[in-house]
Amino acid sequence: GDVIHRMLTATQYIAPLMANFNPSYSRNSTVQYLDNGTVFVVQWDKVYLQGKEDMGSFTFQAALHSSGRIVFGYKEIPVPVLQISASQHPVKAGLSDAFMVLNPSPDVPESRRRTIYEYHRVELDTSRITSLSAVEFTPLPTCLQHQSCEMCVSSELTFNCSWCHVLQRY
Repeated sequence: GDVIHRMLTATQYIAPLMANFNPSYSRNSTVQYLDNGTVFVVQWDKVYLQGKEDMGSFTFQAALHSSGRIVFGYKEIPVPVLQISASQHPVKAGLSDAFMVLNPSPDVPESRRRTIYEYHRVELDTSRITSLSAVEFTPLPTCLQHQSCEMCVSSELTFNCSWCHVLQRY
């Protein structure tokens, strides 16, 4: 979206590993991305934790595939993630989504109150993040994947699917 808000960045993320990294610590540290139209990859290469550079460098990446599949790859994780301090920055790994609603404030009519609704989060068990490991997220089927109303209505999805995106009707 076009709204950047501190709480939204805490609740909307695709994070292979979120921590207090300092990519400017070393000339060898980089954060790079690649988009070939089929996959978008972001790689954190030889990045260090702020104030904890003696722990070693971390190298990991997130790959977002056009099919909806997401893969987190961990090449170098020099210490157990549970040992990373969260005092300066949250330490998390996973996916989260939320949205923000601007409501008129009852006290000041010309102002708006921001309310953030987090509606889904998938947290990884950070004790399982180790060097040379990976995590794959595969999207569940949805009605939007059907090409006709007949396919949608006769679908055997685990929820009641009846919306037809082609005709824009139920």
